[in-house]
Amino acid sequence: MPVTDLKARCALVVLDVQQGVVSLPLQPHPAERVVGNSARLATAFRAAGLPVVLVNVAHGPDGGAALRPNADVSPYPPSLDPEFERLAPELAPEPGDLLITKRQWGAFTGTELDLQMRRRGIEELVLTGVATNLAVESTARFAYELGFDVVVAEDATSTFSAEHQDFAIQRILPMIARVDTTDAVLKALPAAPASS
Repeated sequence: MPVTDLKARCALVVLDVQQGVVSLPLQPHPAERVVGNSARLATAFRAAGLPVVLVNVAHGPDGGAALRPNADVSPYPPSLDPEFERLAPELAPEPGDLLITKRQWGAFTGTELDLQMRRRGIEELVLTGVATNLAVESTARFAYELGFDVVVAEDATSTFSAEHQDFAIQRILPMIARVDTTDAVLKALPAAPASS
């Protein structure tokens, strides 16, 4: 469904646009596009007086906070390089931004994201980031289950294969979110309140 309007009480949530993630080979959108579109959205949300939430994933200095599931496919070992968790320079936090560090795919479990959004009266989340079928999809699913409306800026997301991107964007996310382009989201953004 095209995004032609956003709720007045919406927030941008940028997921894992950090040095150690955007340095990986991404498909179908290169890291530069994901970072650039996420930064454009962050600038517009700030200008409109709307919250910007910058989420990174970190596993602690000893890797002890990393999940170690008993699963068929072993996860990558956690990176202990402090640069891994540093946000991309284009998304350096500005005053008023909310910073959330997560320890798993989704941005809700074990963090204060839900509390921060509810205290601000947020009803709708616009998601960007990496990886579409991991962090973005997991956060979108949880947001949907918590009753938030969700929008995904497709060209501000990417993952590790075009097939995974297509499946998430075509099959999963449309059932729980509206999916459109960065430009469409920017056009739909509520105007900043007039100052008195």
